[in-house]
This record gives sequence, structure tokens and C-alpha cells, in this order.
Amino acid sequence: MDIEELQTFVEVADAGGVSPAALRLGVSKSIVSRRLFRLEAELGVQLLARTTRGAALTEAGATFRDYAARVCAEIDVAKETILPAGDLRGRLRVAVPLSFGQTHFAPILAEMARRHPQLQIHTCYSDRFVDLITEGYDCAIRVGYLQDSNLIARRVGPLYGKLVASPDYIKAHGSPEAPEELVAHEALMQGTEAWQLMDGDEIITVRPQGRFKADNGPALVAAAAAGLGIAYLPDCLTHEYIASGALVPVMTHYPPPPAAAYVIRPPGQHPARKIRVLTELLIEYCEPPPHLAPAPFR
Repeated sequence: MDIEELQTFVEVADAGGVSPAALRLGVSKSIVSRRLFRLEAELGVQLLARTTRGAALTEAGATFRDYAARVCAEIDVAKETILPAGDLRGRLRVAVPLSFGQTHFAPILAEMARRHPQLQIHTCYSDRFVDLITEGYDCAIRVGYLQDSNLIARRVGPLYGKLVASPDYIKAHGSPEAPEELVAHEALMQGTEAWQLMDGDEIITVRPQGRFKADNGPALVAAAAAGLGIAYLPDCLTHEYIASGALVPVMTHYPPPPAAAYVIRPPGQHPARKIRVLTELLIEYCEPPPHLAPAPFR
């Protein structure tokens, strides 16, 4: 039985159709369809029911998918085992936050590509929530506070932040001194999120309001520097603005709780070696500077 046919079937099953699976595999839809046809012909059963919306697993397909996924995972482990020490091949699909992924994580991924010339790295930079399993990503780099999920996370570095505003905003509206005063100020937010602040060892949750919202950090930094309100942002986005005086910290007696950067991967017994190598490289790069500012490779 052809391993490519098994891998293709698993991708179609997980992606929910031939077109998204072809995109994930980097091949044409006709190649995906031919592989599926050969696999079903060899097994003598229908694994997928084609619909106008994609492809749904038959009862036999749902049973076979789990076995096929385990076989593919074992083959991947076997391939990694016989590769020369340190050598990586294949493809790594990773989702990275847009806000500072391009400045803080892109150099790390570039370094990984330099060290492993046989490895293909495909990166998606977006601040939206990427569904790793449905969209076929090997892993993601996420920052902040993790939500509960069945995904597996590994911390790779600390992330500190603070509330900031421009001197002009403070001159016009004053500087809040206590969490309850924030509701009277314009907040610059990504959505309708709550802000968490530390009062000693106690975490206080505040739900601010504001008219300016953006889906990425740099846009919120720009809005804060323009005097539109108070923003809750990581230090790696604001430290240059604070150094220049364009922004100043506010509510310094109520700092946000420390967050972190993580590598997130789908559940499974053992992470692929390419994910382990990326994780180790991120730890090497991210741990020393406390705010994830770029640092030279050692």
C-alpha cells in the first residue's frame, strides 16, 4: 500500500475535502483524486462520500482514518530515525502571529532554514486564531495567555507587557491610577477582550471600552502614539516608543501578569523532530531577552 495514498487520504479526511487537502499537500486536485481512487480500489471499499461541500468520511473511512494516521506517523518517525544527526527534511507548516512575528520570529525561522537546507518551511503570519488540525499546520507560535484546549503547548520564552498612552492623551484626559478608573478612558483593543492586572498577588479583571479596535499589535501601538487612548501591549512592541518618549507607561502599580510565548501542536504521542528542533531554537533565542527583543544567534 502506497504511503503517499495513505497520507493523502488522512489529509482529505482532516481537511474535509479534496481542494483544501491539495493546498495543504502542495499538489494538484487531480493528483489527490487519483491517489484516493487507487486507495479505495485497493481496499475495495468507499472511504469518502463526495458532496457539494467537500468530502465526508464513510463509516469504513472513519475507522480506517485512525489506523492510516498512526501508520503515517510511524513512517515519519522511522524516516527521522535514519536521517543523519541534525538533518531535517520534508515540510514544516507553522502559524505565527502577525503582530511581531515578522520582526521577532521570522529571523528564527530563517535561521532554521539556513541550518537545514533540505527542509521546506511554509509560514502563515496572521493574528487570527488558526485551527491547526483543520488547516493542516504542524504547529503554531502563540503569545499571551493560553486558552484551554486539547492542543499541546511548550513554553519557549517569557512575555511582559504594560499599559501605555501618549503624553498628549494623558495631558488631555489624565492618567488612571486605579483599575476602576479605566472604564472612564478610551481603550485601544483587538476586540472585546478583558484586561488582567495584578494588585499584589491578586489578579483583577477589567472590561474597558473604546471606539478604536484593530486586529494586530502594531496598529494599536500607532493608535496609542497618535493619542487615541490607552493600550495594553507587550514590551517588545512598545519599548522603542517608550525610549523615545512617544509613549509612557500608565497604571504602573497594577502591572499585567507575566505571559509567555508557546509552541502549540496537535495532540499526539511524540512531536516530530522538526517541531522539537524549532522549539529548541525558539528557547535558545527567546529566553535571554525578557521582552522577546531580537538577539544575535550564538
